[in-house]
Amino acid sequence: MEQLRGRTALVTGASGGIGRRIARRLAREGTNVVVSGRRPEALAEVVGELRELGVEAEAVIADLGDLGQVDTLVERCEAALGPIDVLVNNAGLESVGAFTAYSREQLTSMVDVNLTAPLLLTHRVVPGMLERKRGHVVFVSSLAGKVGPAYNEPYAATKAGLVGLNQSLRAEYRYAPIGFSVVCPGFVAGEGMFQRMTDEGARSNALLGETPIDKVADRVVEAIRRDRPETIESGAPVRPLLVLGQVSPRLSEWLVERFGATDLFRGVAASRERVG
Repeated sequence: MEQLRGRTALVTGASGGIGRRIARRLAREGTNVVVSGRRPEALAEVVGELRELGVEAEAVIADLGDLGQVDTLVERCEAALGPIDVLVNNAGLESVGAFTAYSREQLTSMVDVNLTAPLLLTHRVVPGMLERKRGHVVFVSSLAGKVGPAYNEPYAATKAGLVGLNQSLRAEYRYAPIGFSVVCPGFVAGEGMFQRMTDEGARSNALLGETPIDKVADRVVEAIRRDRPETIESGAPVRPLLVLGQVSPRLSEWLVERFGATDLFRGVAASRERVG
């Protein structure tokens, strides 16, 4: 989808973090943006920033933990700025802790927000995109969806689900005039999950890497423009490890531990008193 100027995008989870940066990056391309999230005051600030960039922008409050709000979210977005040309499924929940420390409700809520809501939102907007013969859907996954780290089971499972969902959609609609992409950031510095971990005292290293938040937003726009199947942005050369994981899973597991990922997340879980 090369033309973004004058199109309309919906970015979920846009009250802060990566979502806010993605919305701003799209606005700089001339895209009109509907931002969605649960925090009205934060969304109002984002809308103000976007309008200063010369585009139309509106906020729609929605809690995607309530799956019944999916249809009304799309309806309100389209009523505000017209048909959705770009859907960025960014909203997500993260939690670091021992698997047995999660309640059943915590597990199911992460599945609802991180995987089921993007699935339903995509299912809702694709028919219109096909009818108009244009559109692109982006799933913001994670490197955890490619290599599941310790103390991240529900998060890794849902992010891996987005990778598989994207692959299936691309296969089914390979010759259709719409596109699908998945973006898998690693440790993102500046805002979001990793920044909260950093604020608590966690530290990455040269092997694990980290990447600036604006670079992730750039990758999202690049994925839309070039119809990228999958983009990994980690700040470290992880692709050889991903390939190795397919050839030798045991060696890949050993390397992930040696890189320090398990110790890092174990430390975060301990600091949050979620070690089982």
